Amino acid sequence: MRPILSSVILASRWLAAIFLIGMTVALALFAARFVTKLVKFGTGVFSAPEDQALLDLLHLLDWTLVAALVVMVILASWDSLVAPFDEGKASGMAWIRKLDPGNLKVKLAGSIVAISSIQLLQQFLRADSYSDRTLAWAMGLHAMFLVGALVLALTDRISAGPKAPKE
Repeated sequence: MRPILSSVILASRWLAAIFLIGMTVALALFAARFVTKLVKFGTGVFSAPEDQALLDLLHLLDWTLVAALVVMVILASWDSLVAPFDEGKASGMAWIRKLDPGNLKVKLAGSIVAISSIQLLQQFLRADSYSDRTLAWAMGLHAMFLVGALVLALTDRISAGPKAPKE
């Protein structure tokens, strides 16, 4: 019974593949939407007011960070949970092997803080469009993301233990 149960549990990792393939499809749809926003930006960048052009560019940057975050999760999750990438086919992808779950959490938290920073900057650039309460909530949420990222990074560093001195 034990070998059968072990085989079933080991095979269950392929269920994660469904989610990762779904995230890949979602990323492709997100990319299509990004291209439409990029075309809109490109056609209006020279006629738009400077502050609007900057906001539109920040919005594209925000979308790029989200896409990078999704790609990082897809690749690292596939490599660690479903099936490791063949080293010959994944040349230049050695960084994936360095993304353990703790490290991935820290990178994700850092990306979330960066995305939150861009959102907050966009709100500040249009502060007259927002109430003081809305801006205060945005700053508070950003501060919570920042504290959470710092705690995750600290926890990861502490759990890694002391590093050997370089010679």
